[in-house]
Amino acid sequence: MTESLVPVRIVDVAALAGVSPGTASKALNGTGQLRAETRERVRRAAEQLGFTPDPLGRGLSSGRSYTVGLITTDSFGRFSIPVMLGAENALGAGEMSVLLCDSRDDPLREQHYLRTLQARRVDAIIVTGRRTDPRPPLAASVPVVYAFTPSQDPRDTSLTVDQAGGAAAAATHLLDLGRRRIAHVTGPEDHHAAQVRRTAVETTAGDALVGPALHGDWSERWGRLAADLLLRRHPDLDGITCGSDQIARGVCDGLRDAGRRVPEDVAVVGFDDWDVIALASRPPLTTVNLGLEALGRRAGELLLDAVAGSPSPGTTTMPTRLVVRQSTVPA
Repeated sequence: MTESLVPVRIVDVAALAGVSPGTASKALNGTGQLRAETRERVRRAAEQLGFTPDPLGRGLSSGRSYTVGLITTDSFGRFSIPVMLGAENALGAGEMSVLLCDSRDDPLREQHYLRTLQARRVDAIIVTGRRTDPRPPLAASVPVVYAFTPSQDPRDTSLTVDQAGGAAAAATHLLDLGRRRIAHVTGPEDHHAAQVRRTAVETTAGDALVGPALHGDWSERWGRLAADLLLRRHPDLDGITCGSDQIARGVCDGLRDAGRRVPEDVAVVGFDDWDVIALASRPPLTTVNLGLEALGRRAGELLLDAVAGSPSPGTTTMPTRLVVRQSTVPA
């Protein structure tokens, strides 16, 4: 028997549920004043027939597009992709699609994408990026949630990660392991993330720090150079916290090249839990997980609330989590 290729229509659902096509449409769109049992009967009929609502017709009847724009400055997707995946998990329940736009740190390109998204009548916008520095707010005509990269306007809805708590946990972990000659190697001094993480490590480690933090770029090359520099200055070094996983992987390589064992001689902690780097490091890195998918999921939930008329202004800080691997605790 050949399966029919004729798509199921709203009139078919209505006939099975014993209601009018208009009532069936209202029940599936969540509009109109219908009894709960009527909505449930229509929903069961649609499920039984495998009915998929037409997005265009659904949008025309509700005045919504059921799409959300995501504007990012993160060209590599390191931070924006997990945020988008989390948002899609939350928005999927409302059958909403996400349109990804990469502004590449270009204000003109960002404005172009904003105009394009608004012309497509998106219901809301998520703004994210690869840096944690607060950014100027977006002049949008729809609800906006800022994820990872917060807005400078405290009245906007922003989500950030607890970088200070994560950096403090990294330093505490080394202290709990009995390390008392600790250094901190991080990124550019003018980056918000480097500043916050450095301050938390300095506050937590206190007198166990062998000297001021070393600032460079977010790269493995800088990590290798920093390891060589630290060993020349502090040969009795026994622990290093790093501002990123790239730096930490470079530090591990530099220590190994100098004949130091990780973690037996020097324990190393990274930051970000970027699995491409953290798991490929030798040894695998103990690091701070940013919880970006959870952050994206929360951003999606806040967007749905805002679209429904219940925005949540202010900044929410999401928790981070220390993931212990072989760079601090031998297998």
